[in-house]
Amino acid sequence: MTIASGMICAGCGFVVPDGEAYPFRCPNAGRGNDMDHVMTVVLDATRLRWPEGREPNPFVRYRTLFHSYHLAAALSISDAEYVGLVERLDRAIAAVDGHGFTETPFDRSVALGVRLEFADGGGLWVKDETGNVSGSHKARHLMGLLLLLEVVEQIGLAPAAAGPPDLAIASCGNAALAAAAVARAADRRLQVFIPTVADPKVVARLRRLEAQLTICPREEGVTGDPTYHRLRQAVRQGALPFTCQGSDNGLTIEGGKTLGYEMVSVLAEERHLLDRVFVQVGGGALASAVIQAFQDAVRLGVLARMPRIHAVQTRAVQPLARAYDGVADRIVDRIVQEHGQRPAPPDGARERADLILASAASPLVEEELRYAVTHRAEFMWPWEQEPRSVAGGIIDDETYDWAAVVRGMIMTGGYPVAVSEETLLEANGLARSATGINVDPTGSAGLAGLLGLKRKQEVAAEERVAVLFTGVQR
Repeated sequence: MTIASGMICAGCGFVVPDGEAYPFRCPNAGRGNDMDHVMTVVLDATRLRWPEGREPNPFVRYRTLFHSYHLAAALSISDAEYVGLVERLDRAIAAVDGHGFTETPFDRSVALGVRLEFADGGGLWVKDETGNVSGSHKARHLMGLLLLLEVVEQIGLAPAAAGPPDLAIASCGNAALAAAAVARAADRRLQVFIPTVADPKVVARLRRLEAQLTICPREEGVTGDPTYHRLRQAVRQGALPFTCQGSDNGLTIEGGKTLGYEMVSVLAEERHLLDRVFVQVGGGALASAVIQAFQDAVRLGVLARMPRIHAVQTRAVQPLARAYDGVADRIVDRIVQEHGQRPAPPDGARERADLILASAASPLVEEELRYAVTHRAEFMWPWEQEPRSVAGGIIDDETYDWAAVVRGMIMTGGYPVAVSEETLLEANGLARSATGINVDPTGSAGLAGLLGLKRKQEVAAEERVAVLFTGVQR
């Protein structure tokens, strides 16, 4: 790389050339192969160091870890000019949403830790995103995308046109609200594709933010999310994917990483390491972002190791858990073959994950992960039933960023957790009563996963564990 960051397809290895304005989706995607093409930001750790200081705006504090920053610097935008761009956009967002971006709380919740029987109540940490722009973590992803759009237009990389192209997103919840707030602040036209069951309060807010709405009913015999199908159609017609799905816009992960970066900074300052992180998963962008943020921290020497990653889904819709099982079973089969039937195949999820972790450095693990990426249809396909859950924000038909999340679990000894509707509601009540945080059932779904494993006695009282509260109850 000529600069300290670059973009590479995690599937086929395509490297984005210099001067590419919109490196969102791999040009080899959709060409009849069964490969999982996702554009990924790669940082050159030898040329970077972990950002220090107390700057509250994450997009200023962690700017040197952003591809848009290094692209801007390579084309003569100074550090002061980039910071000025962030601050200008942040003021515009504050004018629309009431406040801009600032670091969100991440600390021990002693009251919640006591309720879950952690030692001295001090082993449970909560990252509270409910007070962020538009009430969730989603705006982080979209602010990162907006920064790149502004940079490429400022330096003249964007194609000449009568005006900025439309932005487009498929969502009926927090992602749509975040996209609408950010797009409105930037004075950009946003198309939002929503399902027939969209919350009327969300729809009303989207209209007030001047988003262009299209209602997308399900069609008989057509699998997958109808809103996503319409999104892809809009992109083919010239709209830019302003989404929280890394498969459609790899740079959406970059803004989301600021959440993980904030967690890392607190842990590093207090000299703590986490044993586990529970992340609720729908499309997978949040989990992918958190995993990559912790990976960046390890590469830059800020943390000594990764925590175990647990992706949490509802039992009603769990395509990621199904994909993980397929990959993990193939790895275990290889391990058993190479050891001549020793060790015996494990029985439970924890035993299987521990067996795989013990062989994580073996080439066979990387070979099987690579097989999964190049044979997507064997592991990830749309959920067969129409998804319904109290945690409506994690009922995506597919986990679009599945490969990065499966890899993150495999390489850290984590594994997915599927929870019942009853546990989702119980965890939400527990979260709200113990912490006073006005979190919704989607936002507290990670806690539901922790609750499930605690009851199976798979999380020890002495462990340090983090959960994310990612969406406000509206």
